[in-house]
Amino acid sequence: MKSYFRALTIAGSDSGGGAGIQADLKTFSALGCFGMSAITALTAQNTCVVTGIFPVSPEFIGQQIDAVMDDIGTNAVKIGMLHSPEVIEIVAEKLDQWNCPNIVLDPVMISKSGDKLLRNDAVLALKTILIPKATIITPNLPEASVLLERDVETLEDMTQAAKDLANLGCVNVLLKGGHLTQKESCDLLYQKDTDTLTKLPGRRIDTSNSHGTGCTLSSAITANLAKGKPLEIAVQEAKTYITEALTAGAEYITGKGHGPVNHFYSLWPKHK
Repeated sequence: MKSYFRALTIAGSDSGGGAGIQADLKTFSALGCFGMSAITALTAQNTCVVTGIFPVSPEFIGQQIDAVMDDIGTNAVKIGMLHSPEVIEIVAEKLDQWNCPNIVLDPVMISKSGDKLLRNDAVLALKTILIPKATIITPNLPEASVLLERDVETLEDMTQAAKDLANLGCVNVLLKGGHLTQKESCDLLYQKDTDTLTKLPGRRIDTSNSHGTGCTLSSAITANLAKGKPLEIAVQEAKTYITEALTAGAEYITGKGHGPVNHFYSLWPKHK
């Protein structure tokens, strides 16, 4: 009997379908993995705004992880929206309990529409409890600024920031440069064990359909790690995937605000 490549997402639910566990599960499926989820919060949101957040209790988040791991197991874990220190603590506890491999932590703090998704008292818990357990973290520039308590705004800032983020305990950092003002977007992959800093340039896509790009990129890395790919290849292929998903999604109108990327661009026929 064969086994699927398995990937677990621990994240919030996006009722609009563009980000959160919805984006993660679409990405896992598109990249050939069996996706599972532990939902940390329910959000009422669309392409324009988040109108409500209903947190799931830490105990029930733990139950979801236990149920998945006790029966199915996983080859990799993606972690997204964690709204409180108590949630961060239970997730960290379960990662240890089940000896979870290939942990990709996307420190989600602010939605695409600018709404705050992480409580202030959770930032310290994230830095001290969870980041040291991750295989790789994937902050954007605003998230890096919060984690380092200083502005990270330029490519020059990013070089030192990537190294300082690694000093928080996770030896691999993908610092995303989508918020740079330069014509070309550039991400930095820092691997502390080898003191290697790799520039990953990417073309900017002229589209307002960018909702869920961070979730999609981190879950693509997770899927690639679940399939056994080396870290740098997993990151590079994930960047290719999100670029193509953004390009394909630019042709469509979904909602009145920031629409989703096209996760299934290689599988779906073109719609009229």
